[in-house]
Amino acid sequence: MSNNLLAGKVGIISGALNEKSIAWKVAQRAHAEGARFVLTNAPLAMRMGEINKLSEECNAPIIPADATSTEELEKLFSGAQEQLGGKLDFVLHSIGMSPNIRKGKHYGELNYQWFQQTIDISALSLHKMLAVAEKQDAFNEWGSVVALSYIAAQRAFLDYTDMTQAKAMLESIARSYGQRLGKLKKVRVNTISQSPTKTTAGTGISGFDAFYEFADKMSPLGNAPAEACADYCISLFSDLTRYVTMQNLMHDGGFSTTGISAEIVELVSAAAGAQE
Repeated sequence: MSNNLLAGKVGIISGALNEKSIAWKVAQRAHAEGARFVLTNAPLAMRMGEINKLSEECNAPIIPADATSTEELEKLFSGAQEQLGGKLDFVLHSIGMSPNIRKGKHYGELNYQWFQQTIDISALSLHKMLAVAEKQDAFNEWGSVVALSYIAAQRAFLDYTDMTQAKAMLESIARSYGQRLGKLKKVRVNTISQSPTKTTAGTGISGFDAFYEFADKMSPLGNAPAEACADYCISLFSDLTRYVTMQNLMHDGGFSTTGISAEIVELVSAAAGAQE
């Protein structure tokens, strides 16, 4: 059901690869709520994904851009304003990739050149986006930027390796740039720390299925699905959250504030009993 929460608003949505992507769901919900937007992704990701299908569904133009390249981001933001006929009201940063994870490197044997690539792709890309937007004066007042994060920014998780540092830096950039853009243009910048989600990127992490089940049993409400995360993004793009900024917002069914659940106690007790 649409409430026209984004009627008249325009923006950029990055990172939609296929129907499993949170960014894909955000685009569908933004379209349903009356927004117009440009879709963007790295050229390689676009060749791997199905973004043309989403473009047709949402009547959204595509501007390819490598988010690690300031020059390509400049073309993205200027091109989006041309396509949409004015300054932007929202941006979704849904960009993250670790060459170390893709190549199966554990935390003790990281390739440091790849580590730097992880940081550049997954965190510094947000700073570059916002710096380009600031220089172009690309935002309308009361605009909104949302970047997708994960609780590994605050906690240690096996097999999340260097993405842990990338997400911590992402959240720090959101706070620092949130303060800056808030003073300059009343633009708010937030991150959403989402439950484990069965996206292409998420399922590429070793042990993902086991942790997905663990988090689901730990969370009083269960894991938040991608569709619910999209709803949360829409609320942050809307005028209903004008004074929410510089926050890392937990969208995880209560996982982040649960000590232990009855389901986990039962599993541990059953395992201990089996060993006796």
